[in-house]
Amino acid sequence: MGSGQWHIEKRSSFKNDSESIEAENFPENGSLSIIVLGASGDLAKKKTFPALFNLFKQGLLPSNEVHIFGYARTKITDDELRDRLRGYLIPKKGGSSKDLETVSQFLQLIKYVCGAYDAEEGFRLLDKEISKHEVSKHSENGLSRRLFYLALPPSVYPSVCKMIRHYCMNKTDLGGWTRVVVEKPFGRDLASAEELSSQIGELFEESQLYRIDHYLGKELVQNLLVLRFANRFFLPLWNRDNIDNVQIVFREDFGTDGRGGYFDQYGIIRDIIQNHLLQVLCLVAMEKPISLNPENIRDEKVKVLQSIDPIKDEEVVLGQYDGYKDDPTVPDDSNTPTFATVVLRIHNERWEGVPFIVKAGKALNSRKAEIRVQFKDVPGDIFKCKKQGRNEFVIRLQPSEAMYMKLTVKQPGLEMRTVQSELDLSYGQRYQDTKIPEAYERLILDTIRGDQQHFVRRDELKAAWKIFTPLLHKIDDGKLKPLPYKPGSRGPEAADELQAKVGYVQTHGYIWIPPTL
Repeated sequence: MGSGQWHIEKRSSFKNDSESIEAENFPENGSLSIIVLGASGDLAKKKTFPALFNLFKQGLLPSNEVHIFGYARTKITDDELRDRLRGYLIPKKGGSSKDLETVSQFLQLIKYVCGAYDAEEGFRLLDKEISKHEVSKHSENGLSRRLFYLALPPSVYPSVCKMIRHYCMNKTDLGGWTRVVVEKPFGRDLASAEELSSQIGELFEESQLYRIDHYLGKELVQNLLVLRFANRFFLPLWNRDNIDNVQIVFREDFGTDGRGGYFDQYGIIRDIIQNHLLQVLCLVAMEKPISLNPENIRDEKVKVLQSIDPIKDEEVVLGQYDGYKDDPTVPDDSNTPTFATVVLRIHNERWEGVPFIVKAGKALNSRKAEIRVQFKDVPGDIFKCKKQGRNEFVIRLQPSEAMYMKLTVKQPGLEMRTVQSELDLSYGQRYQDTKIPEAYERLILDTIRGDQQHFVRRDELKAAWKIFTPLLHKIDDGKLKPLPYKPGSRGPEAADELQAKVGYVQTHGYIWIPPTL
């Protein structure tokens, strides 16, 4: 049996029984080592370690089986790393003595190893420390599991993966595994992504690689398959006969905030649209898979990507907010968009003629991420309520997770007047006593389980880059220019005009208000 496959696909990630999880993932005499490379960086401190802590707090990382290693170039001690992490783990309101005790117990699981990312010496030392842990847990040779989380820039992925492959793998294969989690961005375009995939692919099998896109771990994104394929009333409506257009939107009400130099290397399309929003589009548009087997789901996502027509220049609006280039780390002649609206068209039987409008921007008038499915007008409108807006199904991904259906109803009173209202499922009200897990918690747990459903496969990555690479090259070459827009606005007016041109009808006078408890 190949490395990384001893329990793959035994369990659907839709189940959530902690006893079953523990029994399956912690075989007799098997230990789990989680190695965070780039342990002193922001991503590790703000996302990776807090996610591991929350899994530990829920009993999903038993202290008698798990040990966590941090690896980075920074010369610090175990205790210094623990002190750096402590502030990110303690609840913002201070926490009880029990909370503080749990944090301390978790921090004691962490061991730090200092070393370079391309040096044999550091990785041999790391392997030595991992092996010590495995021996201390009486793990039989070959049963141990090693999860490497690369909280690092993609430029060092090849060298780090080479070091892991040569010096830190399990010594035999009797049911244990070695898995590698890599963060985005996976390249800058099709050619660089393929080169990166080839370099890593020579070292690891696809079943050992987990390309993480944290949007696939969000609660409402994970709910998309259930909504679409477990509810009868969506099945006949989810097609070009009833849906006029689909919007997938990401908005931030702040700019680059000190990250201008980093952001300028990528821009809003590489940072948000080509990965996060395109992944969401796949789940909205895909056909029903034959099962919840991760490969069956990913097969359907790839089919969607391969069906997307080339992007037309006239169906793209780029923007750059006023003041973006005031950041000293941003070049004065930067052509990098901080806003983009792109119309994608899926050439298949279900979606022919339906525009998918993907939009993302910084320094806008609100912060939210949502999917907005707009239905066609009611034929033969006897109530003459078309001006009030169309039916829409809205899935609010963040903040205030919710799903609501905008529909027309009679306004209470003696007159026959119509008004737009909603059927609302707001998670904060409906699931008051349920903690919604962070995306990284879910995805790290999926990696331990060997469930690749919510990770990006190599052919999926290639198909995604194939869609956007021609557009990105035009921007990089200065052939397409971003329009200026004011911070705190909706973005360039041309974006609203494009949406209207392809069929989106904005509802005026209606504001969704999350229900209060």
